[in-house]
Amino acid sequence: MSLQSIRYKRGMLQVLDQLQVPHVERYIPVSTAKEGWHVIKEMHVRGAPAIAIVAVLSLSIELTELMDHEKLSAEANEVEAFILEKLDYLVTSRPTAVNLSDAAIKLKALVQKRKQIGDPKGKDLAEAYVEAAEKMLIDDAMDNHRLGDFGAAWIMNNTLVGKDGKKVGVLTHCNTGSLATAGYGTALGVIRSLHASDKLEHAYCTETRPYNQGARLTAFELVHDKIPATLITDSMAASLLAQKGTGLAAIVVGADRVVANGDTANKIGTYQLAVLAKYHGVKFIVAAPRTTIDLRTKEGEDIIIEERAKSEVTRITGPRISDLGRNEENITLETVNIAAPGIDVWNPAFDVTPYDLIDAIVTEVGVAEKNADGLFELEKLFGFQ
Repeated sequence: MSLQSIRYKRGMLQVLDQLQVPHVERYIPVSTAKEGWHVIKEMHVRGAPAIAIVAVLSLSIELTELMDHEKLSAEANEVEAFILEKLDYLVTSRPTAVNLSDAAIKLKALVQKRKQIGDPKGKDLAEAYVEAAEKMLIDDAMDNHRLGDFGAAWIMNNTLVGKDGKKVGVLTHCNTGSLATAGYGTALGVIRSLHASDKLEHAYCTETRPYNQGARLTAFELVHDKIPATLITDSMAASLLAQKGTGLAAIVVGADRVVANGDTANKIGTYQLAVLAKYHGVKFIVAAPRTTIDLRTKEGEDIIIEERAKSEVTRITGPRISDLGRNEENITLETVNIAAPGIDVWNPAFDVTPYDLIDAIVTEVGVAEKNADGLFELEKLFGFQ
């Protein structure tokens, strides 16, 4: 059974506190859009798909609570304004990840359309919103399974090792699994699909400084699922590729935003992996649902890159060594300084990988490859020609 980052039933939302994983498994209750904003901003939940789901469900919980206690306005105009204002607020929590803004745009349109049907009351708009948000949760998990299978098949059919019928090695970055989505994962979903079909030789994951999502979260998921895997530091990637050669079939990463030409914003450190892959002849693959594709933004230079606190680089949090092995309720997490006091810090959360370094973009409806001119035609994934 895969790990759950989100526990939801109508009227109840709990989010796994990913700042404490893997040492402590603690779920944070979320009952309002404001609380949803804070668990996203403070990175208790992360991963572009999961961020979007938690955001829209946090407002679902708030609306359900208002309806249950008969505190929701009966006026459709007032409820529409309330929902739109809350969605705009939630989008400000993490500006780089496009999934959240995409979900907000779709839900705004749905609410506005519902208001035009008949003579709706405020409750009708709220119920339409809640049902649509719940469907997003279900669809994300289903889409990830399809995406994983498409990615696994592409690797087996387009790499030297795969075409020889051998098991493949894969490197991934950051966390893109069940903890970053509604379930299964994107890039880690590809690894899961390879493992499930007995096509995976070995998985490698980077620690992913400064937040260590690879060491804390991806490694946690790989161990949990009993997938053969090895953790490396970010600075070891070049040596790994040099040593493994084409035996390492692919680098598979997720994305927080893929723009119209294929330029991809993802966790800091992704760009350097793409450069290494190109030099070593290793396939570089982006795995992301279509909700991550932003056709309105044409090039990567137009993506807003979030910069985070200096303390994320200069400090690190974990349990005391003496606490390891104890019952998790008794574990004490402590934060320590690791950098020289007074040093300046630059801490962008993401970087942008140019499209020409990307071999394939895997989605839940298929795999986009570059055409004869070396360009992606991502609009075709949406049925546009």
